[in-house]
Order: sequence, then structure tokens, then C-alpha cells
Amino acid sequence: MSNQGSGSASDQPVKLHSSFLSVEIARLGAEMQSLKDAQGRDLLWDGDAAFWTGRAPLLFPIVGRLPNDQLVHEGTAYPMSQHGFARRRVFELIDHSGAQAQFSLRPDEETRKQYPFDFTLMVTYTLEEATLTIKVVVANPGTVTLPASVGFHPAFRWPLPYGGTRADHRLVFEKAEVEPVHRPVGGLLAAASEPNPAIDTVLTPTDALFARDALIFLHPRSHHVRFGVPGEPGLEIAYPVMEQLGIWSKPGAPFLCIEPWSGYASPENAPAEFTRKPGLSHIPPGGSKSFAMAVRWLPDVGR
Repeated sequence: MSNQGSGSASDQPVKLHSSFLSVEIARLGAEMQSLKDAQGRDLLWDGDAAFWTGRAPLLFPIVGRLPNDQLVHEGTAYPMSQHGFARRRVFELIDHSGAQAQFSLRPDEETRKQYPFDFTLMVTYTLEEATLTIKVVVANPGTVTLPASVGFHPAFRWPLPYGGTRADHRLVFEKAEVEPVHRPVGGLLAAASEPNPAIDTVLTPTDALFARDALIFLHPRSHHVRFGVPGEPGLEIAYPVMEQLGIWSKPGAPFLCIEPWSGYASPENAPAEFTRKPGLSHIPPGGSKSFAMAVRWLPDVGR
């Protein structure tokens, strides 16, 4: 069936259900608000303001920050805060069934003050058994090339509700991650790198690991990573078409963000002109580009 979001209905979450998972999505930012297993146990962070109010924001048209929080295009500066504006805009609900919901966002007066380009953003959540897929399609209805980045920023419970402490949790990558990682410095991508903290395919998240902000994998070898306590249920986060990966928490916070990106913060000493920013997708007039990630519930995260 099809539902058009309007009036007070826009405050109500959109719900998807399967025999394995249940999902709630807000029209503000088309952001997932809740992810629960079949027993109703919370897998997604609840946005407690004591740590971080986000839950799973969608990042568009930038990932990270721009120099001086300004998008500079053809000599004009437009204010653009970290991760872009999509997470603060109300999306239109285009279609909704028990297993799928589709949202759209188009330019308005407020977005044009920040981003002088035409775009159409389509976000589709699909729940099939134990797997939730989130697909974002960026289309360019304009007459000039559309420069944009898309990122996912889901925060998962740490610890997950399956026993074990935070210290028992592991990130297990599909492949050994050996390339150096980067950090943000003042919100921008540091020019310096540091050794990858993963040992072969396994990364042990700790508070100390995030004392200097996020880990940024510019060229991850893996297309999925598993999160949880070895031998217990957990999650697999897959990102086959995404080019970068961020992993972030705040020391002491009970969440871990596993963030597939196509794009990243402006590097230190990056060109001022936005269209020359590294990490952008350049979508031709009349064209489009798809971005996606998936979360799969696992009865055993493995060892």
C-alpha cells in the first residue's frame, strides 16, 4: 500500500517487521530509530543525550566536515555543518508496506542556502527475514554535474544484549585490514596516518581506541564486518558498494558506530573549491548513483 506523510502523521515512526527483526524509522532525516530482535531486545543506540543524540543518521551531501564549515563554490561560501543537512530535513514518505519503506528528499529554500545544486534523494529500507538493507539513490535532475557524498552512521549497542561485557566484543572483518588508518583533526582528515589497530581480521574496540576520535579506513579491503561477542548472537554490517569505513564511539559510551561511507571529511590543506574536494561522487546531469549497506542478525557471530 502507499502512504503519503503529512500533518501529525509525520511524527509517527514508520515500522517494518519480520520474524527476526523489527525496525522503526523517523521521517526526520529518514533515520532509523529502533532495531530490535525477535525477543524485542534493543540492538540500536537510543540517542541518550548524555552521550550522543544520534541513532543512525544518513549523511548527505557531505561526510565529515568542510574547512570552516563552508561549502565554497565558484567564489561563493555556503554554510554547511558536519555531515550535511539531510539528517535535519523531514523526508516525504513515498511508499510503505510491512517489509519496505521509501522516502524522498528534494531541494527547498533552506537546502539551497547550503548546497547550490539540484538533487533527488531516495532512501529505501527493505527488511527480509534477518537482513535490513538501506539503499540511497542520489539522482541529478539538474544541468550541471552534481558533487555529493553519502554516508551511513548507525550506532549499535555496546554491549549487545547477548551476554558479555564491552571488553568481550570484537569486530571481525571479512579480510585482514592492514593499511594505515586516519583520524579527524579539528573535524578534517588528518594528513598523517597511524598503524591499523586490527590484528589480522580482528579489531578489539576499547575506550582508549576512541580517545582521539574516529578510526577512518580510506581503503578497506573488507566488504563486511561482524560485531559481537565470539560464540554469541551478533550483527553483520555489509557495505559492498561503499568505499570508506568509519568506526567511532565516545570513551565510556554504550554504543559503537560502524559507518560505511562514500566520501570523507575534507583533508587538511584541501582545495577550497568544493567540486575539487577528494572523495566526492560526480553525478552527471540526468544520471544517478546508488549507495547501500545492510545489517544482518546472526545467531552466532563466530570466533
